[in-house]
Amino acid sequence: MNLFHCILSLIILALSSCTESLPDNNVADDLEAIENGLLPPILVKGDPVSTFNILERMDYYKVPGVSIAIVKDGELTLAKGYGIANTSSDSKVDTSTLFQAGSISKPLAALSALKLVENESIGLDEDVNLYLKDWKVAENDFTSREKVTLRRLLTHTAGMTVHGFPGYQQHDSFPTITQVLYGDGNTPKIMVDTTPGSIWRYSGGGYTVMEKLVEDITDVPLEEYMSKILQQIGMHHSTYAQPLPIELHTTASAAYDNTGKIIDGLWHNYPEQAAAGLWTTPSDLARYCIAVQDILAGEKDGILSRATIEKMLTKHQNDWGLGPSLRWEKDSLIFGHGGKNAGFTNELIAFANRGDAVIIMTNADNGGKLIGEVLRSVSKHFGWGISNPRIVELKNVDEKTLENLTGKYLLDFEVPDMGDYIINVEIKDEKLFVLDPNNGDTNVLHPLTDERFIDIETGDEVEFKVQENAFEILWNNRFRFIKIEK
Repeated sequence: MNLFHCILSLIILALSSCTESLPDNNVADDLEAIENGLLPPILVKGDPVSTFNILERMDYYKVPGVSIAIVKDGELTLAKGYGIANTSSDSKVDTSTLFQAGSISKPLAALSALKLVENESIGLDEDVNLYLKDWKVAENDFTSREKVTLRRLLTHTAGMTVHGFPGYQQHDSFPTITQVLYGDGNTPKIMVDTTPGSIWRYSGGGYTVMEKLVEDITDVPLEEYMSKILQQIGMHHSTYAQPLPIELHTTASAAYDNTGKIIDGLWHNYPEQAAAGLWTTPSDLARYCIAVQDILAGEKDGILSRATIEKMLTKHQNDWGLGPSLRWEKDSLIFGHGGKNAGFTNELIAFANRGDAVIIMTNADNGGKLIGEVLRSVSKHFGWGISNPRIVELKNVDEKTLENLTGKYLLDFEVPDMGDYIINVEIKDEKLFVLDPNNGDTNVLHPLTDERFIDIETGDEVEFKVQENAFEILWNNRFRFIKIEK
C-alpha cells in the first residue's frame, strides 16, 4: 500500500543525453520547450505557475534514466535519452537503450492473437478450450454459464484471476508458461472466479492464457512468433525473449527500486511474456503507434487489416479495446497503455486518427510522478489536452481548527507482516504534515475546506470526519484511519 509521497535519498551524480537524428526542423525548439516545461499535477489558483527542467525533476524524484519518443503528424519527430542506464557500468541512456515495457507488453502481444483471428485460426468469440492443448481453463460453475473467449481475455472481462506478476530474480528458477498457469511459480494458479463477461477486472493472468493459446495454435514460442510481427512493424530493437539474451545485456537499462537502489541482478525476468516480458525502446513503440495510425489512414499492407484495427480500437467494458485502453471518441480517440515492472515505469499514449503519440520509459519504480510531469509538458506544448494540471483554490483555516485534527491515526485494517499501521498528523508552518513512520513518507496538506485537504505535490486528497465524537481520516476516498491519540 503506497499512500504517501516517498522522501528518497539517492542523488544522480551524472546526467547525459542522446538525441536521435530526426527530420523535423523544429525539433530543437520543441525539445527545449518540453524539457523546461514540466508541470506539477496541482496548481493553486492565483499562484504563479512554476515549471521544471527534466533533469532537475529526475534528480528530485531519484529517477536515474528516462527515454522519450514523440510522434507528430505520423512521423517520429523526436527521440531522446536522459541520464544513467546502469550506475554499475556508468552506461548512459540513449535512444537504443532497452527498457522493460511492463504491461505495455499486452497490446503488442495482442497483435499475435488478432493475426490468428484474421487468418481464421481462432474465433474471437469461441471457447478458448477448443484450441488449448496440454493446459485448459478449468471448468467450474462460472464457466458453465459463460465461456472464456479471446475477446474477453483481451478486454480483461474473462473473469480470470492474477492481476500482475512480480518477476523472478536472476538466481530464481525460471518456470514455463504452463507452470505459471498451474500456479507452480511465484503467483497463484490462473483460473476463472467470476462469470466470464460479467465484469471488467484487469488480469495479467488472462493475457498469460492468451499467450498459451497463441503458442498452442502456432506451435512456436511467443517470442518467435512475435519477432516476425515486430520486424514487420520496424521494431528492430525489441524482443519478447525471456530471460534477455546475454548479447543484449550491454544495451539494456538496469532497474531501480523506489529508494533509487539498483535491483539485485540488474532486473527481474518474466516468463509471462505477453503480460510483462517485452524489452523495447520508446522509438520502437512509436513505430507501433505509427503502424496502427497508418492502417487506419488507409495503408493496405500493414500488420493487420483496417477492419481488425477498428475492432481492436472498439470500446468494451471500462473503455478497453482488444489490447489497448481507450479514451475519448472519433477523431480524438486515444489508445494506449501504462507499464510497470520491478524497477521500470512507462507510459504510451497515441491518437488513433491524428498521427500524434508520446512514449515515456523510465528505469525506476519512482518514475510515475516524473512521467506525469513530462506528459503535462508535452500536452501543453502541442495543445493535445491529454494531461492538464488541476487548479484548486485553497482556504485559510484557523490554527484551532488545525489543532483539533492533529494526533495519531490508526488504519482500520491490519497490514500483512506489519500489524498496526499508524500515522502522525502535526502542524508545521501553519500547515498539516502527515508523517508515516512505517516508511518515512511525508505529506504536506493544504486546506480546500475546514475538513478537506490536498497535497498539491502528489494530488492526494484527505477528508477529516467526526464519527461518534471521534475524528477519522478518509484518504483518497479509499483508506480509513481512526484517531487514537491526541
